[in-house]
Amino acid sequence: MTLKNLEIELKLKGFSDKTLSSYLFHNQKFLDFVKKEPADITEDDIKSYLAFLISDKRQKPASINLAICTLRFFYEKVLKKDIFKNISSLKTEKKLPTVLTKDEIRQLLSAISNRKHRLLIEMMYSSGLRVSEAVSLKVEDINPAEKIGKVVSGKGRKDRMIILSRHAVRLMESYLRWREKKGIQSEYLFQSNKDHSKNLTSRQAQKIIKDIAQKAGIKRRIFCHALRSSFATHLLESGTDIRVIQELLGHTNLATTERYTLVSTTQLKKVKSPMDSIAANNSE
Repeated sequence: MTLKNLEIELKLKGFSDKTLSSYLFHNQKFLDFVKKEPADITEDDIKSYLAFLISDKRQKPASINLAICTLRFFYEKVLKKDIFKNISSLKTEKKLPTVLTKDEIRQLLSAISNRKHRLLIEMMYSSGLRVSEAVSLKVEDINPAEKIGKVVSGKGRKDRMIILSRHAVRLMESYLRWREKKGIQSEYLFQSNKDHSKNLTSRQAQKIIKDIAQKAGIKRRIFCHALRSSFATHLLESGTDIRVIQELLGHTNLATTERYTLVSTTQLKKVKSPMDSIAANNSE
C-alpha cells in the first residue's frame, strides 16, 4: 500500500482538504526519514522518528502529537499494523486562551479604516467565529432580519447557528450596498481582492488582524482566535449560561468551553486578598 491508499481512506471518511493535506504531509516526511516502504514499518521506526522530532527538531508537544495522530491513522486504521500500543501522546502545555479586554476591542475597531476589515473583526468578535468559518461565510448564510447566521460544515463537519449583533448587521448591509456600487459580485461575504469568485484566506485574515493590532498600539500578540476567545469570555462575564456559549461556539465537549471560566476576570475581581484584611487590622 502507498500514501494513495491513505488519501482515498481520508476522502471516504469525509475529512477536509486541510486535514487531508496535513495527514499526507506528515506521513511523507516520516517515510522520507526512515527510507522504507509502508508495509515494512515497525514500532522502532516510529519511535526513532518521534525521538528525532523531539531531540533534533525541537518540536513542541502539540506538533509531536499531530505527527503521532497522522501516523497512527495510516498504520493502524489503513494498514492494520499493531505498532502503536507502546506509543503514547505527549503531555501538552495547558495555556490559557488569549482574551482581549473590551477597551482593547474598542482600540482595534477605532484603528480600522477599511470597510471589509472592520466587518471581519466585528463578525469574529460578535459571533465567536473561527477564522476559517469567518472567511468562508457566504452572503446567503446570513439572515439580517433575524440577526442570525449559519456556519456550514464548521470544525468536525458540523453546521451550527450563530448570533449576529445589531451593529454588525448594519455594518454588513452598508458594506454590501457599497460593494454593489463598486460592481463587486461574490457569493462570499469576505471575497478575495484579486479574484471575487474566491474568499479571503485564513492567512490573509490573520495578517489583517496583526496589522490592525499594531496600528492600534496593542503591544501583546493578537491573532484571530483571540476574538473568538473574547466573545466567549465576555458572554460568560455578562451571565450567559455556559451551555448556550458551548452551542454558539460549536464545542462538542463542555470542558473545552469551561476553559474560559479560568480567564474570566469578573469573578476574580470580587475576591478580596487576605493581605487586605491583615493590612486593615494593623491600621486600626
